[in-house]
Amino acid sequence: MIHLERVAREIKTIGLYDLVYQDVEKVLGKKSIELIDIEQCLRTYPHILEAYKQTNLEYNISNIHLKNIDDKNVAFTCKEDVRRVNANLSTLREIEKYTLDFEQSSILVIIMSIEFFVLFSVQYFIVLLNLKAWQWEIYGVFGLSVLWAWIYAKKERKKFEQHAKTYEKLYNETLHLLDDLEKRGCIDKKNLMIEQTSDEHI
Repeated sequence: MIHLERVAREIKTIGLYDLVYQDVEKVLGKKSIELIDIEQCLRTYPHILEAYKQTNLEYNISNIHLKNIDDKNVAFTCKEDVRRVNANLSTLREIEKYTLDFEQSSILVIIMSIEFFVLFSVQYFIVLLNLKAWQWEIYGVFGLSVLWAWIYAKKERKKFEQHAKTYEKLYNETLHLLDDLEKRGCIDKKNLMIEQTSDEHI
């Protein structure tokens, strides 16, 4: 469900993917690179494609370069599977962010930022407001916040793992359905590809 021609074009022309482009230059060992070279590189070196996907997820851009199928234009015998594909695509877009490594997620960054703020506040209350008599109570509050952060992070990590499994299962099921629909003449996958970044893709 990823359009390699589009990926190659974006890696070559969009600054967001400069680091990915540098990886392409490194593995190919040359500076002058054509789109066909990048496309071949994506097929040969899966880690390059993964770097592109990770970059997208970090910026909340979907890696599903496939639009929903218009079920009005398909045969009656195909409609049920088409609706299932569309439902799957919606779910995949919704939970795609959970395929990002939890350690690289914005949730973990937010948790750590809150803890640094709480630590700074603890020092502020004790030193600047001269509340040394209350320091153990204040440190206790900080300790509770660390415990809360640890429990919350553990819960979020579990959610990431569960959604990642669901994503993989749905992704494979959807690919199978799409192949089946194309074999039956219900759709042409090429016509469903989103050629460039748009509101439909983000």
